[in-house]
Amino acid sequence: MVKLRLTRMGAKKSPFYRIVAIDSRKARDGEYIDQIGYYDPISDPKKIVIDGDKAKEWIAKGAQPTDTVLGLLISQGIIEKK
Repeated sequence: MVKLRLTRMGAKKSPFYRIVAIDSRKARDGEYIDQIGYYDPISDPKKIVIDGDKAKEWIAKGAQPTDTVLGLLISQGIIEKK
């Protein structure tokens, strides 16, 4: 099963996350299938960049977003809250 989830990047105490499509059995920072955006919680204001077309395409193919990624997709207006 493919999931849309965050993978951690950045230095110690300075997290930076990529939003990726990845096999759910892989490790958090393992090899991913496709990168659809990134999230920087440290910057002010928080920076969220997501390719809406890729995200919708993966969801249409059956990929399940994690709760965090779902919140980011809703906040960016890519998908509607249920």
